[in-house]
Amino acid sequence: MGRTVKQVKFSKPPTVKLTRVAAYARVSSGKDAMLHSLSAQVSHYNEYIQKHPGWVFAGVYVDEALTGTKDTRANFQRLLTACRNGDVDLILTKSVSRFARNTVTLLETVRELKALGVDVYFEEQNIHSAGSDGELLLTILASYAQAESLSASENQKWRIKRNFENGKPWNGTMLGYRMADGQYVIVPEEAAVVRRIFDEYLSGLGAEAIAKKLNEEGIYARRGAPWGHTTIFKILRNYSYTGNLLLQTTYRENHITKKTLVNHGELPKYHATDTHEAIIPIEVFQAVQEEIARRAAVHTHPTPKQTYPFTGLITCACCGKHYRRKVTHTGPVWICATYNTKGKAYCASKQIPEAALIAMTEEVLGTVCPDRLHNKITAITADKDNTLIFTLADGQVSVKRWQDRSRAESWTQEMKNAARQKTLERNMKK
Repeated sequence: MGRTVKQVKFSKPPTVKLTRVAAYARVSSGKDAMLHSLSAQVSHYNEYIQKHPGWVFAGVYVDEALTGTKDTRANFQRLLTACRNGDVDLILTKSVSRFARNTVTLLETVRELKALGVDVYFEEQNIHSAGSDGELLLTILASYAQAESLSASENQKWRIKRNFENGKPWNGTMLGYRMADGQYVIVPEEAAVVRRIFDEYLSGLGAEAIAKKLNEEGIYARRGAPWGHTTIFKILRNYSYTGNLLLQTTYRENHITKKTLVNHGELPKYHATDTHEAIIPIEVFQAVQEEIARRAAVHTHPTPKQTYPFTGLITCACCGKHYRRKVTHTGPVWICATYNTKGKAYCASKQIPEAALIAMTEEVLGTVCPDRLHNKITAITADKDNTLIFTLADGQVSVKRWQDRSRAESWTQEMKNAARQKTLERNMKK
């Protein structure tokens, strides 16, 4: 008796779309307790997201020691980029104030994310931005958060103003001193470095030369940072080394931007004399200021500083400094600022021939290199092995490599003529 085989068709199980979830955490101070809190938040989100059914972990983005009233937080911007690239569906964050204290920034960000289909969940307020009444509640809460930020800023300004009126210093991180009970106390070994900088400048050395000598001798600035000409000039111009204080020379624009501005009379300045022991006599300080002005007058160029399409775009992967344009005997090149000023011992990067840089840029853009690049290219990273990594405004990344010029290509016509003349002279002597 034959068997009958019956085919049974099973219905396909429905595909369940998983939610890609990221988290954002931030602390507003670099203090150990705050950073411990940040670490705890990261651990919490890692575990919470990965254990939640139906969720896929899309990363935890954290910013340390920054302020929510600014929108330049590096990892916050990385999170927004991931959302724009379609890699995130839901963002978890502790509260409105952790996300942003600026109402305008908060609402613009939330609205953009909403348009991208990304929901933001604020745990403390139990608000989903994608909800029907989410934006109204966020507007109210963000306004409170911004008012709180303004109140804290005004209280801080009041404390600083009282200290200024009493002749108390505000900056406790000055080389040569430590703050003790609201007063500057000399650190002898650091004070010796400060005196040396003033003496060597008056002896004729420039700020760059002084910085180079200190670095070569293993004498570093505060917290072990290497010296640069900017740091040297900050010390040479610091009036506090005379034992006197000139306070409120700068101020914050407002509690939103927190931009530091030079005080040209917008606010009162406070001059307090004999507030602490001097490291530099006032006569030496004044002599240095006169020498700085004299050298500046000699080296001042009448023409304004020229900028180029690549200015501020190229970053060295070795040391993190920007590349600058330099004209050599073989033509213009772009060179790392560290390599140019300190040498190969401090940065082993390579200079990029400008012709090669333009050619690679045109390959990436598919058009003639324009005069303005910043609206098309956001960054160029100069890496090892003659590699350039282009990051475009639309988020795309392109990697290019250039070939080193041959010895023959590096010779200019003048160099060839000089070599030919030397050959003729040698032949005539034979």
